[in-house]
Amino acid sequence: AVEEAVKHRGRLSLLLTDVMLPDSNGRELAEKIRQIQPDVRCLFMSGYPADIVTQNGMLQNGIHFLQKPFAMAELAAKVRAALNSS
Repeated sequence: AVEEAVKHRGRLSLLLTDVMLPDSNGRELAEKIRQIQPDVRCLFMSGYPADIVTQNGMLQNGIHFLQKPFAMAELAAKVRAALNSS
């Protein structure tokens, strides 16, 4: 994702990432992407409930979060909310 963000010539609007990644986590990925694209919005997803993810320090309260599994309508609503946030 970081390599693609570096190669991308335009503006990135949204980073959709899982909280848990093989060699890292979504929060660290978002920080790296924001060094390249400071205005990118982030939407995190996980099979773990939001309260568990925030209790373990993986994410902060108030972030855009999507619980897996999800329906396409839920994804669309969360993407809209993330893109429209300040």
